[in-house]
Amino acid sequence: MNIRLSLTAVALALFCAGAVAAQTTAPIPEKRPHGFASVSISPDGTSVLSVEATDPAPGASALPAPSLVIRNRASGAKVTIGCPSDAPCQLSAPAWSPDGTHIAYFSRDTKSRQFSVWAADATGANAKPWLASFNGVLNALRWSPDGTTLSVLATADAHKDIGATAAGAALVGEISATIAQDVQRIATIDSTGTLSFASPADLFIYEYDWMPNMRGFAATAAHGNGDNNWWIAKLYTIDRAAMTAHVLYSPKLQINAPRVSPDGKNVAFISGIMSDFGSVGGDVFVIPAGGGPAVDVTPGVRASANAISWTGRNDRITFTGLMNDSAMIDTVDVASKTVKTLWSAPKSIAADGMRVSIARDGVTSALTQQTFEQPAEIFTGPIGNWTQLTHDNEGVNPVVRAQSVKWKNDNYNVQGWLIMPRTLVPGKKYPMIVNVHGGPSAASGPNFVSRGNTRDFIDRGYFVFLPNPRGSYGQGEAFTAANVKDFGYGDLRDILTGIDAVEKVAPVDDKRLGITGFSYGGYMTMWAVTQTNRFKAAAAGAGVANWLSYYGENGIDQWMIPFFGSTVYHDPAVYAKSSPITFINNVKTPTFVYVGERDVECPAPQSFEFWHALSTLGVPTSLVVYEGEGHGIRQPAHTRDITTRVMGWFDKYLKQ
Repeated sequence: MNIRLSLTAVALALFCAGAVAAQTTAPIPEKRPHGFASVSISPDGTSVLSVEATDPAPGASALPAPSLVIRNRASGAKVTIGCPSDAPCQLSAPAWSPDGTHIAYFSRDTKSRQFSVWAADATGANAKPWLASFNGVLNALRWSPDGTTLSVLATADAHKDIGATAAGAALVGEISATIAQDVQRIATIDSTGTLSFASPADLFIYEYDWMPNMRGFAATAAHGNGDNNWWIAKLYTIDRAAMTAHVLYSPKLQINAPRVSPDGKNVAFISGIMSDFGSVGGDVFVIPAGGGPAVDVTPGVRASANAISWTGRNDRITFTGLMNDSAMIDTVDVASKTVKTLWSAPKSIAADGMRVSIARDGVTSALTQQTFEQPAEIFTGPIGNWTQLTHDNEGVNPVVRAQSVKWKNDNYNVQGWLIMPRTLVPGKKYPMIVNVHGGPSAASGPNFVSRGNTRDFIDRGYFVFLPNPRGSYGQGEAFTAANVKDFGYGDLRDILTGIDAVEKVAPVDDKRLGITGFSYGGYMTMWAVTQTNRFKAAAAGAGVANWLSYYGENGIDQWMIPFFGSTVYHDPAVYAKSSPITFINNVKTPTFVYVGERDVECPAPQSFEFWHALSTLGVPTSLVVYEGEGHGIRQPAHTRDITTRVMGWFDKYLKQ
């Protein structure tokens, strides 16, 4: 239940500690940050490919169209590739051919929603369609090992975008048939533009990697409803010609990121307890491609791996992840299980697939780096010895100060981030908003603050606290699993003791605390106000009020078994003990509630149930349901409305 933020604009307000003087001249417009995504270095290490766009201005009604950019590392020269026609489009998933002479990428018409696949020279010239159009959804563009063929994950005639965060399709007719009708399959596209499916028609593929001999793939997959069954996905080998699948490994928990070794003899993957597809964390495992036991090669590591790569060697894996408050890049020797940290820093890093993209030499790399106070830029070079390649965000000024806060609770070492205005008034105490991340298997990290709720709170004179309580990534599998069958209890204690730790180092007014969150953070908000009156206002986005009724309402009930230990029908007590509705008569905190109309992950009836209870009990509350939205609120008008309402709600109760 982790919400991934989309590139949407929100209303911004200027904060000033003192009186606001009348302006006699027009203010200088704030420079908007330039964003980088899907960063990848060419196989020979000479060029870097990325998807780029500048953040929209406050109040913008549409998102900027992204462009593909190819940069030469030596000269800094760049080539920009835009939409292939005058029609607005979304460009995504660029990939280098194995020899580095070509790139391929998706183009999606923003009106018709049709996909096409394009290829161009490594210089960006001679762009031409490889697949003219596809009626459905495409993901995960790859080149075959010999560079003659492209592969994709294709969902023909899709009824919705892939993933449980997308708005759900209308559930009408025979429901059991309706919810399982979309199947994402591996498909290949040859140079004539012919698309051929390569995996079984009844197997939903989540991730895949080519076998070096090109006869097939390693993939994570499951039968049935693709939104729901990622939590029970298995590792398969796929025979390309026969379109058959063989189970290689049935995990106890979730698996992600299958990667085949260069010699094709082994498959590496990440496994651990995970609460949503795409929010990845766990240990690194290796299994023989021909079958055999899977071996954890990073047992006991006090970190969470989130991406892996063989980087040209058969005996060593490079993996990235989160270690306490820092991103890290490590290697592990497969035979000895010896882990070595190559680099670590309290930053967020990103690249295509891996959080760092590594060239064929196994040394030269590219990635973006950012912090709360420093916007993203692309860096290249040997790992840990990078040189800054881009300077697009020079002149983008920081708007916050950030501090990592660490504390101890129930024998756990816990961490969170305190975000503050750049300038503080001596002697003044500030209201603070606690913003709980989704997941719970996720973590709040140091992303540059330029928009979103954190920026809005700071501009209005609030502090913001982003705790990473037990259940979060960053401190190993035991910590991530520490909230199993204990939702709301230990994690809330961690948050409350974290607030105590913050108040020891920062001028926070304990009588003006608010709490908010989305998805699991929305649940924790609903839960917190049933357990304590310490918060004077709350805003719950896409929360869960009643785990018992939620089990039968949501479209992803498979995620609950690892966390609750059983179905609600076999052990209702474990669900009831963590349900806010069980303790609803304790609530005194004014609570604003909002949700998407077609949310698959946290259905709207959960928000209705909580709002209805508070209304009946006379607790100040308000509920807004956003038409047509799924778990991810995507329309700019809706995100602006949420911002206005959330800010107004906290101002009303915390600024008196």
